[in-house]
Amino acid sequence: MELYQLTIHELQEKIKKGEVTATQVTQSVFERIDAVEGKVHSYIRLMKDEALATAAKADEEIKNGNIKPLTGIPIALKDIVCTKGIPTTCGSHILHNFVPPYNATVVEKLRDAGAIFVGKANMDEFAMGSSTETSYFGPTRNPWDLERIPGGSSGGSAAAVAADECIASIGSDTGGSIRQPAALCGIVGLKPTYGRVSRFGLIAFASSLDQIGPFTKDVEDCAIMMNVLAGYDPRESTSVKEDVPDYRQFAGRDIKGWKIGIPKEYFVEGIDPEVNTAIKNAIAVIEQSGGKCVDISLPHTQYCLAVYYIIAPAEACSNLARYDGVKYGFRAADARDLLDMYKKTRMQGFGAEVKRRIMIGTYALSAGYYDAYYKKASQVRALIKKDFEEAFKKCDVIMTPTTPTAAFKIGEKTDDPLQMYLSDIFTISTNLAGIPGISVPCGFTSGGLPVGVQFLAGHFEEGKLIQIASAYEKNANIEKRRPAL
Repeated sequence: MELYQLTIHELQEKIKKGEVTATQVTQSVFERIDAVEGKVHSYIRLMKDEALATAAKADEEIKNGNIKPLTGIPIALKDIVCTKGIPTTCGSHILHNFVPPYNATVVEKLRDAGAIFVGKANMDEFAMGSSTETSYFGPTRNPWDLERIPGGSSGGSAAAVAADECIASIGSDTGGSIRQPAALCGIVGLKPTYGRVSRFGLIAFASSLDQIGPFTKDVEDCAIMMNVLAGYDPRESTSVKEDVPDYRQFAGRDIKGWKIGIPKEYFVEGIDPEVNTAIKNAIAVIEQSGGKCVDISLPHTQYCLAVYYIIAPAEACSNLARYDGVKYGFRAADARDLLDMYKKTRMQGFGAEVKRRIMIGTYALSAGYYDAYYKKASQVRALIKKDFEEAFKKCDVIMTPTTPTAAFKIGEKTDDPLQMYLSDIFTISTNLAGIPGISVPCGFTSGGLPVGVQFLAGHFEEGKLIQIASAYEKNANIEKRRPAL
């Protein structure tokens, strides 16, 4: 196997034994990028010179016996996390020339753990999308079928891992933007509990929903990444002081005696038959692994989509008000006066989907409508959260499909926003409740497209997710395939 095909833990062993160097691993990844990036378009910006310089320093540290958790591991960063001195665009024209003066906390943590940054991954503009088609820099393509989407909004981060253009990557998840592309690209993606991973330096979409998490090639790598990312950050107001366990200890444990909740509301009309079959097979694997599946109900599930698409746009319209052409980013050149500059900058700088959500949010927060929409959505959100609390009294974890279908074709849903929004129907409830969720590969359709299964747990129970996902991964024996790029 080529070095770029290996996992974090496999490369760690080789680096510790002196079989490979950080420079060799990094060069292998960039050779792979040279070979396939023109087809996939995972990246907005590559950082080859910086990466090779970091790798050379890592090799010196390795010689001195200083090996950190991610020493020599090439990682991609979604272009929504701030990187000091390196442009951070959020996939938007309005930030195409923005260079942050500081690093996001997760960037600092990864760097301190020895990670090598490959580049900034493509994404839906301001993370608003389910397909990575709204990026100002053009769409990313699914490595398994270049005519199809990789999911979104973290499609570049997911596609880069699936195409072996990095060893792991970072994404953000506001309504499913880690788990959905992980499922569609056939990799592992974890959305942590709200407050578990610092959002300092994450460019905001919807502040009560956003969370940063990892994409990896297997569950053990996911645990390694979470060990680095998780923890309290005094610079971030929603960060929670909660002890962080060693997540690697959960990988490999059995789940005998566990109760696995199967919510009836997640098995409805509209699920692709092949996806449904793959999930039913996954349920059988969990039962063979010692878990007992029990029927549960999450009665307010039917309201999740409506609640999400009031709360998220409302928070987005507030957060995106700062992009006005005055302080940083794009500024329209032909304005007559200040007000005209505001209007033209925002009209020319934002894409259609971002404008749509700003308008929805502005309407929901406007005088006379706040109580009818945002307030009511917030109240129903509390009921959705309570549904999960009640469900976890009856089971240890919840098991659902990650997506209702496999990856759809590029352009198939761009003219139908509602159909696009329905792509996240199984993932948004997790963000509304603030609980963690993980998507793990569970097979392929007859057309060779990946399918993902989702596990959900209570607040700060990422260890449980690692444990059940690891048990599933071990016992499912999903065929090892690679995209035929």
